[in-house]
Amino acid sequence: MSEDLEIRPGVVIPARDLSFRALRASGPGGQNVNKVSSKVELSFDLNANTSLRPEVKARLRRQNPSRLSSDGALVITCQTTRSQQQNLEEARGILSALVITALTVPKRRKPTKPSRAAKRRRLDDKRKQSDKKRERRLKD
Repeated sequence: MSEDLEIRPGVVIPARDLSFRALRASGPGGQNVNKVSSKVELSFDLNANTSLRPEVKARLRRQNPSRLSSDGALVITCQTTRSQQQNLEEARGILSALVITALTVPKRRKPTKPSRAAKRRRLDDKRKQSDKKRERRLKD
């Protein structure tokens, strides 16, 4: 695998930061499962990568803790098809989607207070509900 992974224009993961290995897939498939290594495990070395900003790599780690290996690499496995090449392309697509998600900076939440009118409406609604229940009690 000697191809760089282009996430979007201007953002490219170099091929030197990606490595993959083929494994035997599990599940049904007859004798083919025992002979062919079609499952793909794509590893993206976050520590060695210099193309992504540190905050993007931190978001990747925070958003995908179950995909992190002990040495800090992001590991993606794919065994959906019988073809090793298709599984590799799908794993690269998954990695691309994860990086795109990490590239978007989350909006900072601005704490707000309810307006005076909103407080008044809430209290009026509570009062009406209370009056309604009180009326029901008096009728019995």
